[in-house]
Amino acid sequence: MKAHVSPVANAAHIRNVAIIAHVDHGKTTLVDAMLRQSHIFRDNQQVAERVMDSNALERERGITIMAKNTAITYGGIKINIVDTPGHADFGGEVERVMGMVDGVLLLVDAVDGPMPQTKFVLRHALQRGHRAIVVVNKIDRPQARPNHVLNETFDLFLDLGATEQQAEFVTVYTNALTGSAGLDHRHLGPSLEPLFEAIVERIPPPVADREGAAQMLVTTTVYDDYKGKIAIGRLQRGTLRKGMSVARIGHDGSVATSKITALYTFQGLAREEVDEIGAGDVLALAGVADAGIGDTIADAAAPEALPPIKVEEPTLRMTFAVNTSPFAGREGTHVTSRKLRDRLFSELERDVALRVAETDSPDTLIVSGRGELHLAILIENLRREGYELQVSRPEVIEHTENGERLEPYEQLEVEVSQEALGAVVELAGTRRGTLIDLKYHEDGSAHGVWKIPTRGLLGFRQAFLTATRGTGVMNTLFAEYAPHAGAIAGRQFGSLIAWEDGTANNYGLNAVQDRGTFFIGPGTEVYEGMVVGQHIRDRDLEVNVVKTKHLTNIRSSTSDIAVKLDGTRDLSLDDAIEFLAEDELLEVTPKTFRIRKRLLSKQDRDRLAGQRKKGQAV
Repeated sequence: MKAHVSPVANAAHIRNVAIIAHVDHGKTTLVDAMLRQSHIFRDNQQVAERVMDSNALERERGITIMAKNTAITYGGIKINIVDTPGHADFGGEVERVMGMVDGVLLLVDAVDGPMPQTKFVLRHALQRGHRAIVVVNKIDRPQARPNHVLNETFDLFLDLGATEQQAEFVTVYTNALTGSAGLDHRHLGPSLEPLFEAIVERIPPPVADREGAAQMLVTTTVYDDYKGKIAIGRLQRGTLRKGMSVARIGHDGSVATSKITALYTFQGLAREEVDEIGAGDVLALAGVADAGIGDTIADAAAPEALPPIKVEEPTLRMTFAVNTSPFAGREGTHVTSRKLRDRLFSELERDVALRVAETDSPDTLIVSGRGELHLAILIENLRREGYELQVSRPEVIEHTENGERLEPYEQLEVEVSQEALGAVVELAGTRRGTLIDLKYHEDGSAHGVWKIPTRGLLGFRQAFLTATRGTGVMNTLFAEYAPHAGAIAGRQFGSLIAWEDGTANNYGLNAVQDRGTFFIGPGTEVYEGMVVGQHIRDRDLEVNVVKTKHLTNIRSSTSDIAVKLDGTRDLSLDDAIEFLAEDELLEVTPKTFRIRKRLLSKQDRDRLAGQRKKGQAV
């Protein structure tokens, strides 16, 4: 494609907008419909659903993990759209893109209404002074209650300190699946035109000085095999041209000059190469090889830094180490500590909310993130890239202020049946949760809000699902750092631990299946110290799952009594992380997850237990 000057004559013909919503409220589906109706795709082009969720993990989990840019044109106005994550664990993505936009589309489900994650993202938008358009989606659902949801949304704006102007939002009702919208929930039009009109009329154009010295804050970086590192951001001031000399101003104030080798604007899902771009537009540029998120790219003749991106601090940390189990190196392609270390530090260039720190051991690093999901997604990505590693149980990051011990607290919101409410109240209470609000609905459900230590939420989800028989819905949101809540009871059940190396079989499993629930089935290779199941009691138990029946000339293996095994519990990555005890590690390979004891030998574990008991007695 031949390069040319960006077709946007001035900033008045640009709208920069972010779409924010809770997980699974239809945000990415709405972007799909907007792209289709702006004729980005050919009539005969095959396009996948949720086309903006390009990451395989995003498609599998049905969530947006990384913020993404696209652009459409409506009535001569270019609309730059940022599809943001809906989960608070990826708040680093949200916080860095809010500086790129001038308004937001707040998408809420016509049944669920605004949810905790909605509150998290909207708070950042309102603090930036952005105006919002409220989009009530899934209006076709039989249980839709648009008036109730609208009132809840208005209350949310007031709770978050919205200005009078911000609280006077326009509301558009949509069905993203069919691509229809309207200003009245009883009468939807055949297209999304009411939504496009609202964006053009209600979202202000960027305030941009195209005559001043160029300034751009890098909010995202990607790598291209041919162009090298590409920096993405919004041009706040001035004009950038291909071949122009620019200065990169780092977080520490250091200045390095380089030359722009390529300039791009966004059109649909593609980057379109141009020769020149004016202030107010969202762009991508190549040539600044060492550009990092939060750096300023400015005119080399007058380098002036923009305020850096501020991100809330992590609340959880885990140790990441090279795999040291007896099965290490069997399944992965990257198995050395150097490879793991390089990969984790390279992740810092993309994820501004992540922290990686060295330890006394060269094989172990401490990785800190915004929540269990944040760290689980990183682990899953490493696994799929061929890395082998072992991680520890998550632990909260505490602070000390004025000599007082502080720990992170979360706001826990649950939606459960009234029959299960008592069990959930008891469960939250044992984990030092304080009930803030409780409402009963006409449909027999109850909505509860707790303030609970982050420690109390480690391992909470599985117990919650058991208490509600899988029907409960829970969401969490970081609240604040507050005084330490005191001791919280740990895991209620111990682990079943393999006694020796070998292959698990029907006979061995059947002999001890009344001791608990197994995570493995017949034919699974195990090693001494590997956790093979959950014990029915609160202590660990060694079991011999590789034991075989002694065969005689009277009874052969083929004519043996049929063994009926109870079902095993298949652990997902999230389940396995949640199950971990203090003295356990999770072995992660491209093919499997294995929970193991830190000390594999029973003799070593018994010796350590004896030393601790002796120390306590002294």
